[in-house]
Amino acid sequence: MAKAARAGFTCSECGWSSVRWVGRCGECQTWGSMVEQGAPKLKAVQSAVPTAKAVPISDVAADAASRTLTGIGELDRVLGGGLVPGAVLLLAGEPGVGKSTLLLEVAARWAGAGRRTLYVTGEESAAQVRLRAGRTGAVVDDLYLAAETDLGTVLGHIEEVSPSLMVLDSVQTVGAAEAEGSPGGVTQIREVTGALVRVAKRRGMAVVIVGHVTKDGTIAGPRLLEHLVDVVLAFEGDRHSGFRMVRATKNRFGPADEVGCFEMAEQGIVEVPDPSGLFTSQHVDPVPGTCISVTMEGRRPLLAEIQALVAPSALQVPRRTTHGLESARVSMILAVLERRCGIRLSNRDVYVSTVGGAKVSDPATDLAVALALASAATDRPVPTGLVALGEVGLAGELRRIPSADRRVAEAARLGFTAAVLPPSGRTDGRPAAGRPEPARGITVRQAMTLAGALEAVGVLGGRGRREDPPAEG
Repeated sequence: MAKAARAGFTCSECGWSSVRWVGRCGECQTWGSMVEQGAPKLKAVQSAVPTAKAVPISDVAADAASRTLTGIGELDRVLGGGLVPGAVLLLAGEPGVGKSTLLLEVAARWAGAGRRTLYVTGEESAAQVRLRAGRTGAVVDDLYLAAETDLGTVLGHIEEVSPSLMVLDSVQTVGAAEAEGSPGGVTQIREVTGALVRVAKRRGMAVVIVGHVTKDGTIAGPRLLEHLVDVVLAFEGDRHSGFRMVRATKNRFGPADEVGCFEMAEQGIVEVPDPSGLFTSQHVDPVPGTCISVTMEGRRPLLAEIQALVAPSALQVPRRTTHGLESARVSMILAVLERRCGIRLSNRDVYVSTVGGAKVSDPATDLAVALALASAATDRPVPTGLVALGEVGLAGELRRIPSADRRVAEAARLGFTAAVLPPSGRTDGRPAAGRPEPARGITVRQAMTLAGALEAVGVLGGRGRREDPPAEG
């Protein structure tokens, strides 16, 4: 005899369920989010006649799922070459980052190519969206606009307009009459998303859904939401900076480690095909305390400038201030500089920052941080036109970094003439087998230790052992 279904409790934040009430969700660790749910009605599952016959995979037409460019190059780059018919995308980001502005531009570009597009908003009125569209130049004849919060009405609009692309802003504002709870709840989000996925696959219509994020940066709603959709995009950016990034965290049709760069302007959101210049500053003469590195955002190399300032401290515990970098990693580099290179910084205030509001967590920028700190402490500038690449270990060694060839090639493309990096990283794209080969137009200087790298760029001034191979160029 089958067991009777029992009522349980479901987390309103992530959808985690438990047979008994608990004060804290076991999945997302949110307090007071468990809501009682009724016992589900169990039905026996019976076999049914298939609506479509199973066929060999070689007989399936590949051109039926060919990509279509959105007209926005940076977004197409992230998607792997454009939108796939029937694909469902989830775009999540913090309030005010520009999600609606970006998707309105996508809808306008799509409709501008003569393809019917439906833009459904549940957060604004139609007049408000029209006003924004007029400001950004997104008024196009084939772009249809609807302000709805009912799922049934949204599906009716789809049947009436027959679009090839639909944008829903946002999934948390639309409710289904058949589902329990209010719009934005776990059950409602699951029902709305599931219905849109089914209609997208049936009609071959691409769907882009806007999702909210919680205060800790995760996507609001059940984890099932990310599993239902084909592509998950994170829209990142600092409110105090106009720079924005679209990052693919899941992509069934392309790479999941690609990023696209944008910038907020008066006329809306614009692409930044070459964003490296946003994170560097222009100096007429070399300035102590600055060093350039190349960080990888997904598969994309970007230049990042590290700036450091060292000043005498009047406090018993000197200040350690960082912006755009992990404070724990900067503290580790400070300890290595003092213990392995003889540069005393424990009695000084230290300030380290990135240029342009960039957030850098790539270990390959460790060497640039160390060079900037040593340069600021000794008042000796790093040579102009040099980039530093390498992870710093606690023993003072420099460890190999991934994608060394792409980083050096990007630096050479932007006019840099010298690079210092560990000898185990190659610059020709082949597996490391000893010493790196130089890229065109740039001199590669190998350093096995941090002290050797400081000497190589003229910052350490002869202290420390010299264990590095000669330069190549």
